[in-house]
Amino acid sequence: MRIHSLPTQLVNQIAAGEVVERPSSVVKELVENCFDAGARQITIDIEQGGIRLIKIRDDGCGIVKEDLPLALSRHATSKIASLQDLEQVSSMGFRGEALPSISSVARLTLISRTPDADYAWRVNADGSEQDFNPQPDPHPQGTTVDVRDLFYNTPARRKFLKTEKTEFAHIETLIKRMALSRFDLGFTLTHNQKEIFNLKPALNDSEQEQRVAGICGSAFIENAVKIDFAASDLQLTGWVGLPTFSRSQQDMQFFYVNGRLVRDKLVSHAVKQAYQDVLFHGRHPVFVLYLTLDPTLVDVNAHPAKLEVRFREGRLVHDFLFSALHRSLADVRPGHEMAQPAYVEPLPPLADAQQSAFPAEAKPNYSPKLPPQQALLPLQVEEAIQAYASLYPKPEPVTQPAPQQAKPLGQAIAHLHNIYILSETANGIILVDAHAAHERVTYERLKQQYQNGAVPSQPLLLPIKIKVSSAEADLAEQEQDFFNTLGFEINRSGPETVVLRSIPALLGNTDMETLVRDVLADINEHGVSQRVQEKSNELLAKVACHGSVRAHRRLTIDEMNALLRDMEQTERIGQCNHGRPTWIELSTRELDKFFLRGQ
Repeated sequence: MRIHSLPTQLVNQIAAGEVVERPSSVVKELVENCFDAGARQITIDIEQGGIRLIKIRDDGCGIVKEDLPLALSRHATSKIASLQDLEQVSSMGFRGEALPSISSVARLTLISRTPDADYAWRVNADGSEQDFNPQPDPHPQGTTVDVRDLFYNTPARRKFLKTEKTEFAHIETLIKRMALSRFDLGFTLTHNQKEIFNLKPALNDSEQEQRVAGICGSAFIENAVKIDFAASDLQLTGWVGLPTFSRSQQDMQFFYVNGRLVRDKLVSHAVKQAYQDVLFHGRHPVFVLYLTLDPTLVDVNAHPAKLEVRFREGRLVHDFLFSALHRSLADVRPGHEMAQPAYVEPLPPLADAQQSAFPAEAKPNYSPKLPPQQALLPLQVEEAIQAYASLYPKPEPVTQPAPQQAKPLGQAIAHLHNIYILSETANGIILVDAHAAHERVTYERLKQQYQNGAVPSQPLLLPIKIKVSSAEADLAEQEQDFFNTLGFEINRSGPETVVLRSIPALLGNTDMETLVRDVLADINEHGVSQRVQEKSNELLAKVACHGSVRAHRRLTIDEMNALLRDMEQTERIGQCNHGRPTWIELSTRELDKFFLRGQ
C-alpha cells in the first residue's frame, strides 16, 4: 500500500488507547482539567460504573466560545506555548489530547461559560474535529463535560471492561486520591443518582486531618507522624504511619509531586530504605506525602497518562526523602510526642553517603500527634465490654488524683513470666518485651558506634578481580570516593574489570563479588545504594540479638528501670530489629472498661 494519512478520528482513537484505558481514566483527565481551570467545587456524576455516563461539572474559569473547537482538537492547549514551558510544567494537563481522544470513543458534550459571558455555549464532538456548531446554553459559570456510552464504537475495547461495581470502585478510589491532593477544593461524587460522598473544602489543619481520616481511616491519623521537612529547595509534607501501623498490601500509599499523584520507583526505594529495620517482614508502610520542588527539576511528560515522573536530580531527591523519613521515624520516642528538633542531625556516612547535600541548618517542623500507646484494646474485648455494660446501671465514676508522672515509660513494678516488664505510669500501665526492647537499644548503640568513627577497612591478602560490563566499570571508577566512604578500595584494571583491594572489616565473611555487583546495579538504577549499610546492619543486629537480655532471665527492679530509661532515649524504640512491637500501653480508662468501672 502507498503511504497515506490516517483519518483524524482514527488518529484520536489510537491516542485514546494510551490515555483512555477505562472509565476512571476519563474521570482523571477531566478532573485534572477542573484543577487547571481554578475550580473550587467539582461534581462527578457516574452511571453504570462510568460506562453509561460520566458527567463532571466545575465552577472554574470556563472556555470562551471561539476556543471550544480548539479544546476538542489534538495538540491544542492553553497551558504551554513553547519548549521552555514544557520544561517547567506547573499545570496538571498540557498535552491537548484528552478531550479529542475521549470524544473519539464516546459521545461527548462540552458546555462552558466564562465569568463575563451572558450565557454558556454547548458543542458535541465525535473525534473527527469537524462540524462544530456551538449552541447557547443556560449553564452557570464553569464547565461541564458529559461523556456517554464509553467505547460504543470500539466494542473490542468495551469487552475488556469489568463489572459495573469494579469500574466504579476504580473511580471512587481515584477521586479519593485526587481529593487528597487538593484540600482547597470540594468534591461531590454520585453513582446512579446516589450520593457516595460530599467533601467540603478543608482549609485548616484540623479539616485536612479530617479529610485524610475520612479517606484513609481515623486509625491512620491516630498512628501517623506529621511531617514538614525542607532542605535544598525541596519540601516534604504530609503524614507517615508508624511502623506498627502497616498493611499487607501497598494499597494505602499516596505520593504527590507538585500536587500530582505519581507512582515512582525512586520514591518507593527511598521509602523502603527509611522503614528498613523497623517494619515487620512482609508488611508495607502507609503514607500520604507531598513533595514540592521547582518544576524544572521534574519531568512530568514521561508517561502518556502522566502517572510517572522523572527527576532531573534523582540522587538528590532520593537522599532528601530518605533523610526526612528516616529522621521522622527515628524521633518518635515515648514522651517525645511534641519534640521540636532545632536542626537535622547529619546522618553518618554509612547510613547515607550523600548526606553532604543536606546542610545541618535544614529545619524540620515535626508535629506528631501521638499518644504514647502502641496498641489499642482488642476489638472483640471492646465489643464484649459494651455488651456487658448494657446489663448494668451506670454509677457515677469516682475520680482520684492521678499520680505524678516522672518518666514517660513510668516505673517498673514486676517482671511477668520473666519476659515482660510491667510498669506503672500516670496514664495507666505499660508492658515491655524486655528482650525485644533491649535488642533495639543495643542495636542502635552498635550502629552509632560503628558509624561515628571512620569505617574500619581491612586489606585483602589476595585482591579480588571482578568481571563487569564496561558501563559498570565506568560507574565503579566514577564512584570511587563513594566506595571509599564505605570502607572499600576498588580500582579499575581494564575495560571490563575492577579490582577489590580492601573491604569493610565488619563484612569479612560476605560474598564481596556479589555485593559489589549489587551495589553497582543499585547506583545505576537508583543513583544510590544502601546494600553495604544493610549488610552491616544485618551483622550488627545479630550481635545485638545475642548480646541482649534473654527471655526467662529474671531482672531486678533496678535493671528494668534502667532499660525503661534507655528506651526513652533510643531511636526507633517502638520496634525491635525484626519489626515487632517492643511495648504497649493500656490507659486507666481502658482498664476501667475491663472491670466496667464508671459504666
